[in-house]
Amino acid sequence: MRAVRTRIASRALVPGDRLPSVRGFARTMGVSPSTVVEAYARLEAEGVIRARRGSGFYVTGADLPPMALAEMGPRRERDIDPFWVSRQSLDADPSVLKPGCGWLPADWMPNAALRKGLRALGRANDALLSDYGGTRGAIELRRLLIARFADQGINATADQILLTGSGTQAIDLICRLLLRPGDAVLVDDPCYFNFHALLRAHQVRIVGTPFTPAGPDIAAFEQALIDENPRLYITNSALHNPTGASISPQIAHRVLSAAAAHGLTIVEDDIFADFEPTPSPRLAILDGLQRVIRIGSFSKTLSASVRCGYIAARADWIESLVDLQVATSFGGPSPVSTELIAGVLAGGSYRRHMDDVRQRLTHARIEVAERLAQLGIVPWIMPRGGFYLWCRLPDGLDSAVVARRCMERNVVLAPGNAFSASQSAAPFVRFNVAQMRDPRIIPILERAMSEGGTAAARG
Repeated sequence: MRAVRTRIASRALVPGDRLPSVRGFARTMGVSPSTVVEAYARLEAEGVIRARRGSGFYVTGADLPPMALAEMGPRRERDIDPFWVSRQSLDADPSVLKPGCGWLPADWMPNAALRKGLRALGRANDALLSDYGGTRGAIELRRLLIARFADQGINATADQILLTGSGTQAIDLICRLLLRPGDAVLVDDPCYFNFHALLRAHQVRIVGTPFTPAGPDIAAFEQALIDENPRLYITNSALHNPTGASISPQIAHRVLSAAAAHGLTIVEDDIFADFEPTPSPRLAILDGLQRVIRIGSFSKTLSASVRCGYIAARADWIESLVDLQVATSFGGPSPVSTELIAGVLAGGSYRRHMDDVRQRLTHARIEVAERLAQLGIVPWIMPRGGFYLWCRLPDGLDSAVVARRCMERNVVLAPGNAFSASQSAAPFVRFNVAQMRDPRIIPILERAMSEGGTAAARG
């Protein structure tokens, strides 16, 4: 009886599943068939299982406890890798503090505009609420993107833009189109940790090139093109994740020249564009969407709950990407999502929202940097926008050790090596300044650093 209950509690057996036959389970348990018959009879009397004439015994669900993440299996120490930060942040309950996550607090988002848009959707026609999305995504949102691109100096047409389910899906589709297992892909070191996770899923070779406050180390970048012959380079040119740096005009021109000389395609993730106080150089603008593919989404500025991304590229690449999206998602993103996003972007409230967010982030960056300095934690640079500070811990501290100590006290950090292909960023931590408001974070961080320093001294 205990063996059956254990299988039900662990979800090895779920409601409707057929239990092993009496003889089969007797062999498994090393008992007589009569013992299994007695156990099944008692469980049936309790309503845990029920018999079906001529068919066997089935789980009813009456004894199924509520699902709890902590009970899904034995706890184990995960490596501090790209998945560690994502899992800790995404699966955390509301009591967990998340200065290591990659999004703004819910009360910073344009919730009033979203609610207004949702009320309007309630009056929409049945097709919008019920049908699949078109293969390229809603034309209204694509037209808004075209207008925004034109203001930035990119002359794109509707057949050069594809709406996707998210920014991550945009990169996934590009990888499916342009990469094969074993290809080399160039990334910044450090770079957004989910670039690593996604590229590993595509079974390609990840080649890191050092990143500087002005962009990639151009000498190392050019040498990597010669040595590794990468197919793609994936980067954030502006408000780089995790460092917050933006590429300089000189580096941008040299990157494009080197890419042209070596047949390299560049994927420019511009998800943080609207957090800049004034625009910085963009590879896609300088290139005109010939060799550079621009991607983005609205998760950071509008809502991570209403998922939608985009790809802007050459029309022939978009045509192939449309087929891939149909094959993997059967159409574009949800019409409900795209209609909601288009409505918010078209309204005047979005501009005011972003003005307010940029101002709040400016104050937060300064305040958080001052508070961290009291612990000896120093920003690598002071970014001109965005919500990340890439900071160095005092000498001798490993950010992975500190992150584990903080997690024991329900604080999620983003340790440096999760972002580093070369695993050379152990002294660094990425802090989300908008998520640092809770006064408990700094004392917990200080204690974790003290314990981490003690562990390093013992080692």
